[in-house]
Amino acid sequence: MYIIDSPSNNAYFNIAAEEFLLTRFPTQDLFLLYVNAPSIIVGKFQNTLAEINLDYVKEKGIKVVRRMSGGGTVYHDLGNLNFSFHTVLGKHDFMDFSVFTEPVLTLLDRLGVPAVLQGRNDLLVDGRKFSGNAKLARQGKMIQHGTILIDSEMEILAQALKVNPLKFIDKATKSNRARVVNLKEYLPGGTGTEEMKNLLTEEILRNNPGAKRYSLTEDDVARIEKLVAEKYETWDWNFGFSPNYNYRKAIKVPAGFIEVHLDVVKGVIEKAKIFGDFFAAHPIEELENRLIGKKHEEKDLRELFSELNLTDYFGKVSADEIIEAFF
Repeated sequence: MYIIDSPSNNAYFNIAAEEFLLTRFPTQDLFLLYVNAPSIIVGKFQNTLAEINLDYVKEKGIKVVRRMSGGGTVYHDLGNLNFSFHTVLGKHDFMDFSVFTEPVLTLLDRLGVPAVLQGRNDLLVDGRKFSGNAKLARQGKMIQHGTILIDSEMEILAQALKVNPLKFIDKATKSNRARVVNLKEYLPGGTGTEEMKNLLTEEILRNNPGAKRYSLTEDDVARIEKLVAEKYETWDWNFGFSPNYNYRKAIKVPAGFIEVHLDVVKGVIEKAKIFGDFFAAHPIEELENRLIGKKHEEKDLRELFSELNLTDYFGKVSADEIIEAFF
């Protein structure tokens, strides 16, 4: 087994590294540790816009990145440690999460923390969740990865993942917002993310005598960065890959009441209907038709609206007011 401590706090880099390592070490067992700066990690099969508070995320500069595995959306920051086991597919039961959460539970037990694996894939202490785990099978390997909340910003976590449930009607998997807790409430004083990383590494070395530390080479980093640029920081992967959904939102502006309904397929608007009590000099159907084929993404819609005289459709409104109705 190789033990790898990522040199980066960039979520795009670390999630891309998971995919890169599948081909870099196709038959080797790996244990990867990484810590991300504030970011939201979305499950592969989720509708990104239905999982996040987009305005808050943009205001705070929080990265949003889709991972390869299923499961729910999680918030990462520097108070959260992420661990990832890579092994040859078939060595272990794919649906059994206990094998690769056992080192975490054993370590925490040694530290006096009464943690347990509960349900399918969550680690809890006193009934509160501090670790979610997910899996994927790809290219003959299995990855199981999880989080460990140590001293995460809970208020930011709550705000970043808050979304109006009336805005989206879709078939994507919604995250279960479980009660969560930071382990700092239970750990010995001074046990932060870096200390926990070292302790968990020692636990893996203790149980895997042949394990060796491996540092990513310059070539490894360059290839991961290439994958970041081509995939993991792109709108197409992080938002456009979302399942099909229907979007609905109503707002009240000085020009009147505006309600937007969208059918979105792979991130692209296929149908648009706008209702309200505004006064339109031009048929609103003209604007609805112009929306077809546009990405449900602020940049694309701002470009469209900059080409139009929005007062023709809504009366006296600003582009910012209309944008608000679409997100």
